[in-house]
Amino acid sequence: MVKTTIYHSYVPRSPLSQFVKFFWSSEGDRLPTSQVKLLPIGSMELVINLDSDTIPLFDRTSRERCGSTSSMRLCGIQSQSLIIDNHSQISVMGVRFQPGGSVPFFQIPAKELHNQVISLEKLWNSHAEQLRENLLKAPTIKTRFLVLERFLFRMMQPPKPHPIVDFGLREFQKSTIPTVNEVTNKIGISNRYFGQLFSDFVGLTPKSFCRIQRLRLVLLLLAGKTCVNWSEIALNCGYFDQAHFIHDFRSFAGCGSTTYLKQRGSHPCHICCPDEVIFLQYFPFMMRHN
Repeated sequence: MVKTTIYHSYVPRSPLSQFVKFFWSSEGDRLPTSQVKLLPIGSMELVINLDSDTIPLFDRTSRERCGSTSSMRLCGIQSQSLIIDNHSQISVMGVRFQPGGSVPFFQIPAKELHNQVISLEKLWNSHAEQLRENLLKAPTIKTRFLVLERFLFRMMQPPKPHPIVDFGLREFQKSTIPTVNEVTNKIGISNRYFGQLFSDFVGLTPKSFCRIQRLRLVLLLLAGKTCVNWSEIALNCGYFDQAHFIHDFRSFAGCGSTTYLKQRGSHPCHICCPDEVIFLQYFPFMMRHN
């Protein structure tokens, strides 16, 4: 029997919206224990579990439990998949930062959190515990969003934007993604210097960030389709050839593109397998607004 999960989202007011894409909330029945694979989204995410005091951690390869974080954790920008289980998703809230948008809230270079998942108390000390207590007292989803918004306004430090990184992010998030060389040639700086700046602010190298953006374009184009011209998809999303596309898709999704089409669920973000559901993490916002 399929259990019901209800998603809500909220886009915060400016200037917070410059750094945060949206807040989200997920409320669901007590689901059977099954693992979920979260793929890279190209930005950081703050996760708050309102049902349990801890969130388990799993080894990416063996999928065996390998520890836990507190009920509030920060997922640094990922270039690998994360494993979670449905049991920890009964009552959860989150903050999806803009790419590079975490800088005003955490006094640490984004690259130091690359592929890391850490308890929020390590960065915000007692402020994290106070936030969760206030969220638990809030009577509705709407008021929880407002509590979270007010808290982030208080925590936000004066931003220190870097025009070179901002330019690169704008270019890399276009529908036609340029190469790193094309971007650095426009700016007039070396690839090495650009890469250092980009990694400090965003947490990924420009090349890795572009790979994630291309995969996102692929999944958007595949939405609702059952018959696909893979060569056309590869060309439209900026891959050198179909072999390049196949390699990148498999490295992130853990399966081939044809298998994805056969096993996806009712939404483009799900791959339904006999013993697991693979969930592409950058689609919850699209799910709630379709």
